[in-house]
Amino acid sequence: MEFKKSESIYEQIASSIQENILNRVWKSGDRIPSVRETAGKIQVNPNTVMRTYSLLQDEGIIFNKRGIGFFISDDAHKKTIEMKKSKFNQEFLPEFFKMIHQLEISWEEIQQSFANWKKNTSDENK
Repeated sequence: MEFKKSESIYEQIASSIQENILNRVWKSGDRIPSVRETAGKIQVNPNTVMRTYSLLQDEGIIFNKRGIGFFISDDAHKKTIEMKKSKFNQEFLPEFFKMIHQLEISWEEIQQSFANWKKNTSDENK
């Protein structure tokens, strides 16, 4: 896993897990790798992974079966969308709006760019 300096490592690990949930790689009830497995795989301190798991557990995205491991919660997909939307609205949108205003980009241009992106993305997934 390649880490960015602009965001804490535990948040980046949480985002990676959330991507797996959003992409339905991990579904409700699935067991996720243990703290030690994850730490070894991405070469970080197990305490960092535990902090990630605690964050996701506090958000209701994963749950712990003591002695067995961590699992994806029943409404993890919905909660992940809510969590990601909130972060998107707070962190990304203000900068996005500032840029489109400064660059005088119209909503029509944005809609066309989005339509093109969706088409290209769906073509890649065929």
